[in-house]
Amino acid sequence: MEHALKFYIDGRWVEPCGTTRLPVVNPATEQPFSQIAMGNQADVDSAVLAAKKAFPAFSNTSTAERKELLRAVLENYLQRYDDIADMIIQEVGAPRELSHQWQAGIGKRHLQQLISTLDTFAFQKARGKTLINLEPVGIVALITPWNWPINQIVCKVAPALAAGCTMVLKPSEIAPLNAIIFAEVLHSAGVPPGVFNLINGDGPTVGAALASHPDVDMVSFTGSTRAGIEVARLAAPTVKRVHQELGGKSANILLDDVDLEAAVTSGVNACFNNSGQSCNAPTRMLVPAALHEKAVEIAGRAAQAQRVGPPSEPQSSLGPVISQRQFDGIQRMIGIGIQEGAQLVCGGLGRPEHLACGYYVKPTIFAGVTGQMTIAREEIFGPVLVIQPYTSEEHAVAMANDSVFGLAAYVQSADLHRARQIAFQLRAGSVYINYPDWDAGAPFGGYKQSGNGREYADWGLEAFLETKGIVGYER
Repeated sequence: MEHALKFYIDGRWVEPCGTTRLPVVNPATEQPFSQIAMGNQADVDSAVLAAKKAFPAFSNTSTAERKELLRAVLENYLQRYDDIADMIIQEVGAPRELSHQWQAGIGKRHLQQLISTLDTFAFQKARGKTLINLEPVGIVALITPWNWPINQIVCKVAPALAAGCTMVLKPSEIAPLNAIIFAEVLHSAGVPPGVFNLINGDGPTVGAALASHPDVDMVSFTGSTRAGIEVARLAAPTVKRVHQELGGKSANILLDDVDLEAAVTSGVNACFNNSGQSCNAPTRMLVPAALHEKAVEIAGRAAQAQRVGPPSEPQSSLGPVISQRQFDGIQRMIGIGIQEGAQLVCGGLGRPEHLACGYYVKPTIFAGVTGQMTIAREEIFGPVLVIQPYTSEEHAVAMANDSVFGLAAYVQSADLHRARQIAFQLRAGSVYINYPDWDAGAPFGGYKQSGNGREYADWGLEAFLETKGIVGYER
């Protein structure tokens, strides 16, 4: 890849200040297929300086100018669409259909949504004799994860551009090459020099330097709660804005009037999507105690129907997880579930027997899980579902809310009124009723230790804006 060993700073592909390199490993083969340069403090200083110099001019562009820029970005994104999807297959191990329809597809949807949002978004509002002016927050650091890489890049970069901010992106060093393609997209679209800058590197070095940098006005971070706490700590001395989307342990409540076969099967498939590596995955299935045994039988069949295999094979529905570290962590949690006495319905320890290499995890389901078990409380981030019985709707709501996380929740019912009433009681940033279609216009973000702030559409745009009140504007 032409630019893998360079950084994009001030509109140019430049050599890094240091010499450290990191292999990029294909999780399906466990073999490196590329490498990237790793940045340091000097690289961060250079990129932030470029963003700082570009900010005065870009922040004063008109909404119409920024909208045209986003249209050009979308046009160039579509030209590189297959390149992005194919790279995510190699980097993340996402099956081909998932990568082309969803991994790359969501990036396209975010760009389309932001362009549409700018049609109606009011950057100025009159309130009596005071003018409310929404202005770009400044220089922003964007730190993104590996699990839905281009999704999280675009849902930060697009609103930052729409707001008039300048930025430095640090993508995940585990899946960094799709970000390099996206930087090429932005360059081809005519994003002015210094407005967008890209540095590869790890969290403790580049991420920490960005979070603590005195010239960075805001850091937008998506990743684990543990890392998010560290980002907030590093950002605190400079009192910069910190916007975070963190971990989750989302409950999926099945009420007693559901089509159990359909609801359980859909719930299993939703949990296992992207090999379970989604922060908002419905990983806790809550079912009426009287239906627990039947739900377990259905879930086991649904899990057995999953096809684990190489992403390039059309029949594969589950690819590998991202890395050896991720594989080992999931194995540890499966072992804890067994040790703590949960009923292992299917799956379990080890790689699927038919796969000799690759970070593949058996689709695993535990039943009879109690709220005190580790697998019911900690994020596993793999194809592992826990099924918990409940005795009443009130009990189900209490179980769903008994978590340090609050990113998402799910409710299934044949009675929409019942589902809505449950939804209002759930302490989560997003509640999904009856497995709806994905909505690029819905706010995304969490309660509690799942983060703060919201992304997508106008909520994502507002995250990158400051509010100024000009009192006495009207006389």
